[in-house]
Amino acid sequence: MSQLKKGAFLNYTTIVVINVVGLLMTPFILNHLGKDEYGIYLTIGALVGTISLLDFGLNNTVVRFVAKYKAEKDKIGQENFLATTMLIYIGISSLVLITGFIFYGYIDTYFTKMTSEEIQIAKVIFGILIFNVAIGLPGGALTGICYGYEKFVFPKTLGLIKYIIRSLVVVGVLVYGGKAIALVVVDTIFNILIIIITSYFVFNKLSIKIKLHSLSVKFIKEIFSYSVWIFVFALVGIFQWKAGHWVLGRISPPAVLSIYGIGIVLGTYYGAFSTAISSVFLPRATKMSVDNASGEELTDMMIKIGRLSFIVLMFILTSFILFGKQFVTLWVGGELGEEGSFQSWIIALMIMVAYTLPLVQGFGNSILEAKNKLKFKAILYLTFMVLGTGLGAILAEKHEAIGMMTGSVIAWVIVQNVMNFYYHKNIGLNIPRFFKELLNKTFLTVIVAFVLGYLINFLPFFGNGWLNFIVKAIPYTIVFCVIMYYTGLIEFEKELFKNTFSKILKR
Repeated sequence: MSQLKKGAFLNYTTIVVINVVGLLMTPFILNHLGKDEYGIYLTIGALVGTISLLDFGLNNTVVRFVAKYKAEKDKIGQENFLATTMLIYIGISSLVLITGFIFYGYIDTYFTKMTSEEIQIAKVIFGILIFNVAIGLPGGALTGICYGYEKFVFPKTLGLIKYIIRSLVVVGVLVYGGKAIALVVVDTIFNILIIIITSYFVFNKLSIKIKLHSLSVKFIKEIFSYSVWIFVFALVGIFQWKAGHWVLGRISPPAVLSIYGIGIVLGTYYGAFSTAISSVFLPRATKMSVDNASGEELTDMMIKIGRLSFIVLMFILTSFILFGKQFVTLWVGGELGEEGSFQSWIIALMIMVAYTLPLVQGFGNSILEAKNKLKFKAILYLTFMVLGTGLGAILAEKHEAIGMMTGSVIAWVIVQNVMNFYYHKNIGLNIPRFFKELLNKTFLTVIVAFVLGYLINFLPFFGNGWLNFIVKAIPYTIVFCVIMYYTGLIEFEKELFKNTFSKILKR
């Protein structure tokens, strides 16, 4: 099995583990921290996530340039590039610490709805997370080197092991009375260990060398000319996922932040299933671009990846529409209450619906990165995400968490439709053919499966508890998979499924 297939498989394994463990851990953590401290924990994390933007998109840049130098067999150029980026990272980490120190002094004046005790907790969490970011940004470049060499198995396996052990440690810490501060300390320790282990793999197993042959301002400008648009996309991500915490943190109590945060968590789980496939294809997109692949060849690859993502996402989306409200109520209803659970379900559902098309077309972004043509998309997204955040802030005054998300969702829908025209006219992707082949056999199959699921949802199974949910969800899963296999998949997808499944059984 190739590194790409193993990488995608490990991505899905990791995602399944993260989702299953996360679904178990979230109500556990929420119960032990309380909805107020949990809201603080999420919000400060979002604030520090903003400061992590000072990475300026260099981690993704490392993947692209390392893949490029590897394809060109230019070891000297790679050594010089890595040495230059490490010097840049030293400057960035220093800037993170300085920026964090400045922000630290304004925490109590910004979060006006927190008590003095909550402010103190927020400050300690903030300080630890700033240190975490300062060491984590250059450490992320090591993982970027692995991806650039298409060595996906090691970092993804390491990440999976880290997540499992970290979850067990968190359970122990909370059981013995630890709170939010203890959780960020645990994360910091694990991040340091991961950096040390990844360093050993990169320098000893991959035999990577970092050597400064020449320090050129022109070369630094070339690096930033690529990474600046990755940085803008990171800024877009901040407005998508974290800006709502800023706004709500200013005008709402911590409990509302928990409702919003739970919806975001479920929405990001949804996106992870698609990016598990598309994230391993940036080096392949870079190679196709270096080889001057035609628009139709790139469209073929986008269709293959898009169909696989679409099938998985449609199962999750239809399941969440049918059974999601009941699930969220059972999952965190005891801590958030019935109304809070309902709002979290609505927020998550809004994210899933709006986020489906960008996820299905994720390979398009890899193509833009490989061709260094991110400028239009970056400016478009940033403009509308800022406008969406502004609209959400207006709506949040009356509708709080749901109002905040509504503004963002409207912006997502507009920009992705505009991007389809750009892909078609400027990149050469055949978007009409993409949609035609994407929906070929799958669209009607999803409709039929959803109707059957709707009927299953009305059957009187064991009240309204977890047993009722499981007894309805399992038949729907079987119905969806069987119908999709026999009527929705094309021959390539059936063979891919059979080959993957047979190899799993052999192991």
